[in-house]
Amino acid sequence: MERYDGLCQNIHGHSYKLRVTVAGTPIEDRNNPKEGMLIDFSDLKRIVEASIIRKYDHALVLNSKTDAAAINTLRNHYERIVIVDYQPTSEQILIEFAKILREVLPSNVHLHSLRLNETDTSYAEWFAESIY
Repeated sequence: MERYDGLCQNIHGHSYKLRVTVAGTPIEDRNNPKEGMLIDFSDLKRIVEASIIRKYDHALVLNSKTDAAAINTLRNHYERIVIVDYQPTSEQILIEFAKILREVLPSNVHLHSLRLNETDTSYAEWFAESIY
């Protein structure tokens, strides 16, 4: 495999922003304190925090094909390293996040889309309707 030839070939970080959009039918039960909501935003935030943010925030994400000696050296200097079986581009990270969230969202809540900003003007998007 040929190495990527841009600036991102070097270890670097991003100030990612993740936008999660869900869809479904709002709760219609008049006795439910969350009537009219699909999901309480605080519940959605808790789910995203527990399933994604805790693992990936301030972590170095590396492809499992990275040289093992390099990974071991980095592990000696950094605590938060996540090894993944894909090239950790924003596009691939979104596919991973979609898989995670689809497993943990309540059954009445469907993942509609994700948007991951690397910068204010650079982002990738994932839409449930475009699953292939």
